[in-house]
Amino acid sequence: MPQALNTTQVSLLRGADLVASPWKNGGGVTREIAVEPQGAALDTFVWRVSVADVAQPGPFSRFAGIDRTLVLLSGAGMLLDDAEGHTHALTQPLDIARFKGEASIDARLVDGATRDFNLMVRRGAATGDVEVWRGESQQTLTADVVLLFCAAGAAEITFNGRAPFLLTHNDTLRIDAAHALACTVKCVKADTEAGAILAIGVRYT
Repeated sequence: MPQALNTTQVSLLRGADLVASPWKNGGGVTREIAVEPQGAALDTFVWRVSVADVAQPGPFSRFAGIDRTLVLLSGAGMLLDDAEGHTHALTQPLDIARFKGEASIDARLVDGATRDFNLMVRRGAATGDVEVWRGESQQTLTADVVLLFCAAGAAEITFNGRAPFLLTHNDTLRIDAAHALACTVKCVKADTEAGAILAIGVRYT
């Protein structure tokens, strides 16, 4: 259930509830975390965030008019070759690649299957950015929508002294109307894995 912080809405989306579905081109599996408008199809969304499993090399699906950001979550990584001869290297955990959705991208796996985080934003309707947060920090959230995705370990997110939201691996905290909203972020180790958060800010144009 969403919780209200004045005019801000906060929702906790559990990774265990994500449903797998095939890629647009059938070359892998994606788990949608959130999409706007809710329930939007791949050709009508304004923005979409998801986690994808890439089990084999091959071409990426093309999305005309979409700006894409990929973050490596697990696996040895992949090399993304575009038609202009450039290569985006995702070889270390939480490496980030940014490219246009209409680009011809061919993926080469470094050593076996990988998992990545995917932000897609419709150009002209919104912009999106991704940052990696580690350790403990004070943050001010300023965007129309902020998504805090627990990419590794675990995390505690606290607003204005309230009881913290506890995130485990693959959980996401969605904050709507996050305008100058202060919070404390504490990334913690789970098992032997150090905590890390992907902070996604979406702004409507």
